[in-house]
Amino acid sequence: MAHIFISPLSWGLGHAGRVTPIITELLNHGHEVTIATSGGSLEMLKKEFPDCHFILFPDYPPPYSSTRFFLPKFALSLPILSKALLDEKKIADSLLSNNKYDMVICDSRPGVYSDKIPSFFISHQLRFSLPYYFKPVEKFSLKINEFFHKRFERIIILDNNPDTVCLSGKLCQSTRRTTNAKAYYAGILCPSHKMDVPEDLDFLISISGPEPQRSKLEEILLPQVHKLPGKKVVLLGRPHDNFEKKLDKYTTVKSYVSHEEKNLLMNRAKFIISRSGYTTMMEIAELDKKHGLFTPTPGQTEQEYLSEYYEQQRWFPSKSQYELDLLKDVEMAMEYKGFPIMPGTKDNAKRLYDKVLVKYL
Repeated sequence: MAHIFISPLSWGLGHAGRVTPIITELLNHGHEVTIATSGGSLEMLKKEFPDCHFILFPDYPPPYSSTRFFLPKFALSLPILSKALLDEKKIADSLLSNNKYDMVICDSRPGVYSDKIPSFFISHQLRFSLPYYFKPVEKFSLKINEFFHKRFERIIILDNNPDTVCLSGKLCQSTRRTTNAKAYYAGILCPSHKMDVPEDLDFLISISGPEPQRSKLEEILLPQVHKLPGKKVVLLGRPHDNFEKKLDKYTTVKSYVSHEEKNLLMNRAKFIISRSGYTTMMEIAELDKKHGLFTPTPGQTEQEYLSEYYEQQRWFPSKSQYELDLLKDVEMAMEYKGFPIMPGTKDNAKRLYDKVLVKYL
């Protein structure tokens, strides 16, 4: 059997979450898997796949700001990110040369590839979403992505074909020849699956994403949770902690839960409040949840675009974290219709293995 090297980005837990069905599919076929990442992603994947091999492999410093002004900080961090990308490639070359691997799969880490081993790049973004006054830069991002895509055998896009219903809207569409030639639209891939359980949880509030904005959202949401009626569970997205406490008779706060427990809670939830991170959006589509409220990470243009796109489609509403009024916002959200039905993760992961990955193993 083959030995596969998998390396997801560690900005939040989303990238680690969406490689879990791929890892599961590979393990089910008897392959050996080594996972290289850092931070919360490393902790999470160790809990999910204790029998895999693990390597501490730090990635780039997240260019997130404690304010709403993400783009200026991102622009200033470009020299740091560029150096980190070069360092990443050097470390990847060293890791891949010290062990015999048969395939490389990375999620949003363009420096993790090999010229000698089939390498695959996972993403849902073929372009960046930027404000209208940066539109020329947004178009240029297509060329930047194409430059990196040339290094990989295939680009695994976690969305449906643009001719059908796209969960990521314009983000999964490119005008570049090389990118389109290498693109494989895998459909949604997420760690959640539908369960036959009653919806006996009125609200699931998921506080996630990179710091410092994760903590800021926690400070904003927790004082408002008691206003919501019924039974509630709040997930803090802190994998380094391990606690559970009661805010009141109807509200439980958990520092972190496994994907298995989170999946159960999402299945039980009648209403979900979360960031509009793409992995979470795939989970909500997978579970066919029709009622929710999203609050994008301030300044994270991808989440802001997705929230706006979903509102335009009348799928789900969005509110800035600085304007949240949970009781009023939940009432307003009931007027939306949720995501359309689409193919699920289990079939998509099997199809990815059978149609793409197995050809290189």
